[in-house]
Amino acid sequence: MTLTETAYAKINLALHVRRRREDGYHELETLFAFVDAGDELTVAEADADSLTITGEFGDGLSNGPDNLVLQALNFMRGMVRPGMAPIPPLAIRLEKNLPVAAGIGGGSADAAAMIRLLDRHYVRNGDMKELVIASNHLGADIGACIVSMTRIGTGLGWELAMPADDDVRGTPVLLVNPRMPLSTGPVFKAWDRQDRGALPEGPASRIASEGRNDLEAPAITLCPVIAEVLAALQDTNPWLARMSGSGATCFALYDTPAARDAAAAAMPAGWWTMAGRLR
Repeated sequence: MTLTETAYAKINLALHVRRRREDGYHELETLFAFVDAGDELTVAEADADSLTITGEFGDGLSNGPDNLVLQALNFMRGMVRPGMAPIPPLAIRLEKNLPVAAGIGGGSADAAAMIRLLDRHYVRNGDMKELVIASNHLGADIGACIVSMTRIGTGLGWELAMPADDDVRGTPVLLVNPRMPLSTGPVFKAWDRQDRGALPEGPASRIASEGRNDLEAPAITLCPVIAEVLAALQDTNPWLARMSGSGATCFALYDTPAARDAAAAAMPAGWWTMAGRLR
């Protein structure tokens, strides 16, 4: 039996960086949303665990124990309740359709997809909240990626709440990346440490339109082409264009699929694009 699961691309419709914590991290307030496409996981029972990575962005990625997909597998083996059959050895194939170090989930989305797949077919825990809390040691974004629906994230990002109204669900969205990887650490170091205030309240559309991404400016200082991507998206008349996470991927939201598809066609040929809808 072959099992499949999509690792949905994550975007931050807004990302506010707040006070510095005693542990050195900063409190975050963000509005997560997810696109209905991403990386693809395929799993089959085998004689031993293995991970094969394919796809446009698979070159150079580790398939060893440091890969978050295998870490998620080990985590879920620990979630099997007494008396239940253990998770068998698995042959895993990961098709990397999303650019890496791109602010759209990446390894977190892949690990979350693995957790969802294993829970549905082997562990059968079914308690999404428990899985989110128990898995936060794997990465701050993994909880949101497990849910893969519009959520407000606070703390380090894994404390999740629903917006007053998820009125952005189904919105046509275009992701654009200039094929420039950008690591989160240097972007945070380039941030000016100014707390510019809390995430707005209300429906998701209001939070998105009135919010901001505090990492956008420092990311542009490190990767100036991000400004070009944002300008190109703004020229297509979306109702919102912004950088996601710590970059370099940017997104734009449109009223219609036709407007989104016309915008995709207008992007420079060398840039990566992905069109979809918000889940």
